[in-house]
Amino acid sequence: MAWTILVLSGALEAVWAAALSASDGFRKWRPTVLFAVSMTVSMAGLAYAMVSLPTGTAYAVWVGIGASLTVIWSFATGQERASRWRILMLVLLVACVVGLRVVS
Repeated sequence: MAWTILVLSGALEAVWAAALSASDGFRKWRPTVLFAVSMTVSMAGLAYAMVSLPTGTAYAVWVGIGASLTVIWSFATGQERASRWRILMLVLLVACVVGLRVVS
């Protein structure tokens, strides 16, 4: 259960990062509210997962998932350009997250 919560919390990290960017310095209220809610739920999920998972592993997985999904979102929306090297680095990052799950 802790791993499921952790993965969902990592996905919410990408949501709050995108909402923070879209909030235009907290001037737009909808992205600002989405940022606040998703960040709160994401942090609560991370805290819950850390009760039964090692802190370093939980945090690395949470950040890895959030960072990967944030970059993928940036590719999808055209904010960043996808390249072979960037995609390779994302694949390696995801492989490391999966590796942490396998050895835990």
